[in-house]
Amino acid sequence: MKIDLYPGFGLELGTAASVARTAVEQGYDGLWALEAPREPFSPLAVAALAAPGLQLRTSVAVAFARNPMVTAGLAHELARVTGGGFVLGLGTQVRAHVERRFSETWSEPVQRMADYVAALRAIWACWNEGVPLEHVGSHYRHTLMTPMFDPGPSGVGAPPVHLAAVGPAMVAMATEVADGLVLHPLTSPRTYEERVAPAVGDRRRSGGFELTCPVLVATGTTDEEVDVARHAVRKQIAFYASTPAYRWVLDLYGEGERADRLRQMSREGRWDDMTALVTDELLDEFAVTARQEDVPAALEARWGAVLDRAGVYQPY
Repeated sequence: MKIDLYPGFGLELGTAASVARTAVEQGYDGLWALEAPREPFSPLAVAALAAPGLQLRTSVAVAFARNPMVTAGLAHELARVTGGGFVLGLGTQVRAHVERRFSETWSEPVQRMADYVAALRAIWACWNEGVPLEHVGSHYRHTLMTPMFDPGPSGVGAPPVHLAAVGPAMVAMATEVADGLVLHPLTSPRTYEERVAPAVGDRRRSGGFELTCPVLVATGTTDEEVDVARHAVRKQIAFYASTPAYRWVLDLYGEGERADRLRQMSREGRWDDMTALVTDELLDEFAVTARQEDVPAALEARWGAVLDRAGVYQPY
């Protein structure tokens, strides 16, 4: 299992170069950029120039906030500048954010995402292989490419596409159309074995399908630092668990009512109060706690038999 750095609030444009160089110095295998307060593509371009050879990936960018042509262009250039060391990680986000934050269309997310990936591959085939652009799908239509707007081959082919998925339908679709699956941070070994493993087992055994996850990590050099980190991770778990789409995760532990309470508190804006509802037992199910020097071993012990790559996710 490779271990990557996953800045929990996204990668900043102004510090992306130093973060990338530090990731190399500290022995990380790659660097991920999340779309949260910041968009992920431009900081990764800076990181690519600052730390050649470091694998870079969006994990994840919001697909439905951009049409496939825009995303294809961004990923094409990052594939080029990294010499093939870029992975395009995409996710749907949830309906409220797509419609109310991005003012974009939400409909049939599983089918739309499958068509999105097909559109990306058609665009890249046009640019890299000279195939006429002719994608007419259920949600996207791309049929025009003139020389003025054709960037030409990247020299390294199309980047791998990894999809973030939580529900069984999205997971099943990802195994059919993507090159990898990005598990949600609110994933435990139990939720993986009971809900994800049955859907991805055959595809993984056939090879060429990567499984990754940003793993919540509470760490520090002293007991006090670890306690502060655990509080921050507890708060992040409360935020995730308040999302209706993830209610089933807590329901698996008989904690569905707790998820409902978190949802109501989030509607009331009681974000700080929500933290107290995450018990030590739930925290330890979804996060790894270890002193800094023990983090790699702790990650390997929990996820080494499952994941190809783990992102060290420290939301503090």
